[in-house]
Amino acid sequence: MTDDLGAAGLRFERDGVIGWCVIDRPAARNALTPAMYFGIKRAVQLVNSDPELAALIITGTGDVFAPGGDLGGRSEPGDDMPPLTGPEVLPFTTVRDSRAPVISAVNGICQAGGLLIAMMSDIAVASERATFRVPELLRGIVDATYSAILPAHVGVAVARDLMLSGRRFDAAEAQRLGVISRVVPHEKLREEAVTAAKQVLQTGPQARAHVKRMLHSHYGPIDYQTMFLSLETSPEPREGMRAFMEKRAPEWVPEEMAPDWSHK
Repeated sequence: MTDDLGAAGLRFERDGVIGWCVIDRPAARNALTPAMYFGIKRAVQLVNSDPELAALIITGTGDVFAPGGDLGGRSEPGDDMPPLTGPEVLPFTTVRDSRAPVISAVNGICQAGGLLIAMMSDIAVASERATFRVPELLRGIVDATYSAILPAHVGVAVARDLMLSGRRFDAAEAQRLGVISRVVPHEKLREEAVTAAKQVLQTGPQARAHVKRMLHSHYGPIDYQTMFLSLETSPEPREGMRAFMEKRAPEWVPEEMAPDWSHK
């Protein structure tokens, strides 16, 4: 396996025994194409199969970690996407189940699929400048992964709050709620992410794998059947994505409740 992740918006870098998967698509604010989602899976598989690598750190560029999928449906020249559909493309359980430690170094805006990557990592280290959001319902998307894992991190009441409101929250609140575990000064993010990887690598790999399996049993089942059926048959995701691209409220929002998009 080469270091080419098959996605123009991803870079793979080596720093000793640590591999870095860098989300680097600034023209689209690091929005994830299907090839980028699958490329993150490839990065995990690469670290687990290469004897010269021991851990993976996922990070972004500029002031964005990852805002989730590209709602415009765009791709990039050079994307190498195998003929896969649905949950086979998504990297979340691959990140969660990785034998090698996976650390997310959250450098900025982190929401939707980007936040799921951070939450599924062994440790998420966030810059004090990072912001978070679970915006799927604002676009009419039934997100089965969040429904399964977020209550295990924050409890049902807070999961309802974050999912049903789609509100933004800062790094301090994310840490307090249990969405992520570590917040560090922005200028020390890379150093602290490496420290987290070193700490996890002190633990026995077989014992660690068993403990991770026990911890993951607290997550609920991921109902991808309902999620992808809704994406195919419900008018809401199409309207939600169209409204986002047109910078307006979706048609289901009462007129007097519609946000002022001039400030978005």
